[in-house]
Amino acid sequence: APKMLTRKIKLWDINAHITCRLCNGYLIDATTVTECLHTFCRSCLVKYLEENNTCPTCRIVIHQSHPLQYIGHDRTMQDIVYKLVPGLQEAEMKKQREFYHKLGMEVPGDIKGETCSTKQHLDSHRNGETKADENLNKETSEEKQEEDNDYHRSDEQVSICLECNSSKLRGLKRKWIRCSAQATVLHLKKFIAKKLNLSSFNELDILCNEEILGKDHTLKFVVVTRWRFKKAPLLLHYRPKMDLL
Repeated sequence: APKMLTRKIKLWDINAHITCRLCNGYLIDATTVTECLHTFCRSCLVKYLEENNTCPTCRIVIHQSHPLQYIGHDRTMQDIVYKLVPGLQEAEMKKQREFYHKLGMEVPGDIKGETCSTKQHLDSHRNGETKADENLNKETSEEKQEEDNDYHRSDEQVSICLECNSSKLRGLKRKWIRCSAQATVLHLKKFIAKKLNLSSFNELDILCNEEILGKDHTLKFVVVTRWRFKKAPLLLHYRPKMDLL
């Protein structure tokens, strides 16, 4: 078999592609503008869009009034950054744990899981232990099955009140719900559509503080950006979808 040719590339040479233009640091919780596909740290971009409606890089108008609805989490880019930059993911998980402990809050389940997985991975390398691919696949399968059976109960939870603000739809019999902070607005749309026997969840708009929420927004994101200093539960309204010109 011909010998594979490899070429080493310095991290410095690709830094421009994996760093945030707003903070000049490596991307954390990478979030991409759907209009132009430029990527930034989520916290940096959300803070920037509180006062602006254009992309920080190319200045294209994201949306005149609701730019936060036109950004989305870029999981692929974040995975690339974590794999390219040694120790970045572990350092970020540590910072997040310390942040929650400082506030006296429980560490969210996803951070616990990633931290535990990372620690096991590092420990195995430090002890010079190696496992066969078959064993790794078996463990991964068992962990996934256990995670699936958990139904996200170990996640950070959010209390929600779903109110109807349209005479064209009926209210929910049980409008108070509690679910994972990782659930999205799309999940809520599907839940409401099923309870109201609607033909499609696309017929609904969900609003917070009279602002239409993007379907990809997580409930954690909604709480942090639109309900930060208000008491639980998170109050959301639903109505028939309105086409905005």
